[in-house]
Amino acid sequence: MLVRPVTATDLPALMRLAASTGAGLTTLPADEGRLSHRLEWACKTFNGEAKRADADYLFVLEDNSGEVQGISAIAGAVGLREPWYNFRVGLTVCASQALNIHREIPTLFLGNDLTGNSELCSLFLHPDGRSGSNGRLLSKARFLFIAEFAELFSQKLIAEMRGVSDENGLSPFWESLGRHFFKMEFSEADYLTGIGNKSFIAELMPKFPLYTCFLSEAARAVIGKVHPSTEPALAMLKAEGFGFQGYVDIFDGGPAIEADVQHLRAIRESRVLELVIGKPADNAAEYLIHNRKLQDCRITAAPAQIEGSRLRVSDETATRLGLAGGDSARAVSLSIPRNNKQAEQA
Repeated sequence: MLVRPVTATDLPALMRLAASTGAGLTTLPADEGRLSHRLEWACKTFNGEAKRADADYLFVLEDNSGEVQGISAIAGAVGLREPWYNFRVGLTVCASQALNIHREIPTLFLGNDLTGNSELCSLFLHPDGRSGSNGRLLSKARFLFIAEFAELFSQKLIAEMRGVSDENGLSPFWESLGRHFFKMEFSEADYLTGIGNKSFIAELMPKFPLYTCFLSEAARAVIGKVHPSTEPALAMLKAEGFGFQGYVDIFDGGPAIEADVQHLRAIRESRVLELVIGKPADNAAEYLIHNRKLQDCRITAAPAQIEGSRLRVSDETATRLGLAGGDSARAVSLSIPRNNKQAEQA
């Protein structure tokens, strides 16, 4: 498997992926015009023609036959061209000594606090490709790219995780809150944000704090929770160093997690090494390996050995990366080493 930048010829493959995602992945709408426009901007981004506010580093996961099995992306900075909304979960205390009443009520505040941060987004792996280390490669490859080109990104990285919805795409958070203000189905609001129409959020969403005690019990229960299919991705990101700081999506209540870039394990521990071609030992660990290129970026996961300042990989791995012996590569262990304080959960 190989992670590489998207190209214009990938549009049909992306349309097939978008059609299979269901509701909840707003950055990959099944809209050919929107996806074509996104592809155009992604190509400009990798060519160095986009400012950080517009930068969209869109990657695809390609199998050995050249078929696209998944996508992932990094947004250079969110909210610099159009408002970026989240709810911040706060706390309101109501107390009366005379009545001996003390209430602590979680409260939702609409805000733009995460504006300007870089974002991990658009992660989707086709069900046919969900085996082995494919999911970890697709997600974690972005960390090596950020480590190599740190100047292109913000110091803080965020990731909005898909919130809870049922098998019919109904979100209890939306049904209890959003529906009252937007008068539309969750899937329609989800689609509109996916195609870039976000002005209706500012026009219709209330600006005053919302007391969660007025929401249904089902809605309160999913605030800051992820969809079951997203739990492995959340566990993996948390193991790398992400944490939940109280921000949730305004539509489905899913968590927006965040981390300082320099504190992320895969970035902090990655090393630039000289490539040596030769069969690694049979018990060699699997490494994420990046060819250190921007336009011709290639990232893979393969058995490798670190020998001082050199990295031993097979000829097949070097060919996949477009590298030869003596070239430099950036690498980090795909799995979190057991002697790390934080054990990997995915």
